[in-house]
Amino acid sequence: MKTLGIETSCDETAVAIYDSNDGIIGESIHSQMKMHAEYGGVVPELASRDHCLKIVDVLEDALGNHSIDSIDQIAYTSGPGLLGALLIGESFAQGLSTALNIPLIPINHLEGHLMSPMMEFPEIKMPFICLLVSGGHSMIVDVIEKGNYKIIGQSQDDAVGEAFDKVAKLLDLPYPGGPHIEKLALEGDPNSYDFPRPMIHSDNLDMSLSGLKTSVLYTVQKIKNLDHNKKVDIAASFQQAVTDLLVAKITRAIEETNRKEVIIAGGVAANKFIRSEFKKLEGLLGIKVYYPDLKYCGDNASMIAFVGSMMHAEKKGNNSSQVRARWPLDELKK
Repeated sequence: MKTLGIETSCDETAVAIYDSNDGIIGESIHSQMKMHAEYGGVVPELASRDHCLKIVDVLEDALGNHSIDSIDQIAYTSGPGLLGALLIGESFAQGLSTALNIPLIPINHLEGHLMSPMMEFPEIKMPFICLLVSGGHSMIVDVIEKGNYKIIGQSQDDAVGEAFDKVAKLLDLPYPGGPHIEKLALEGDPNSYDFPRPMIHSDNLDMSLSGLKTSVLYTVQKIKNLDHNKKVDIAASFQQAVTDLLVAKITRAIEETNRKEVIIAGGVAANKFIRSEFKKLEGLLGIKVYYPDLKYCGDNASMIAFVGSMMHAEKKGNNSSQVRARWPLDELKK
């Protein structure tokens, strides 16, 4: 069974092929990062136009020597995401489905992130805890079984990736800010600034990042000469504060659920410092921590194709639009 995956939820145009016997046998991705960097963030209209321009080339690159006629079904991201961008991917998927007369499967983008490490680590068994941290979402999910997900904690304001981007902007760093903060932090002292860890001692698993971001803002405003040495210390202290908050929440989640496996997924999971700090929990809590490969932390079609392959025996979508800009995980069919 070969599943073609299509991902266009934001600023990556991606296509991948998942073979139920051989795994990922083809994948391609076109990033619009440089185009949007000029504006300091994703411009929805530009994103949609670029998906239109690139999606055929990306498909051809992903197929390689494989024939399009060998595809058995098509899975595509139908939400959540930018509405216009999602519609481009859906329309393309519908056209291919009709031309090839094969099933069409709408996939929740967040579900793709939850399941992405299972492509590489077949030993992972549900139930497990997933910390999903990206530019648009930050949540702790109890993955009970396929299609049965319980959000047990989430950010009450900024997503973690969003906070990284905003702090990077305060430090005059390019967009997207996460990788630049991480790089600067390598040179800095994480104890230079005592930034707050909002809600770290709350009696639930929810998080907050806006107060931390505001604290960085006030700190920057008080500094007359924001030179490189001060920037690296601010970056390191901010990154440490975020990591402390995430580690504390996941530690509590493990204690409350008694799960033995934790997945860290989403774009922020590419941060090597955060990865290293979570790895320390393995010995402390007697758990196993998994991350996707770096190329699967961000938006990609491989995770969409993979989740689609798990749904081949279930009901398929039809050619009416299934796109949803907002699609909470706990609204998926169980």
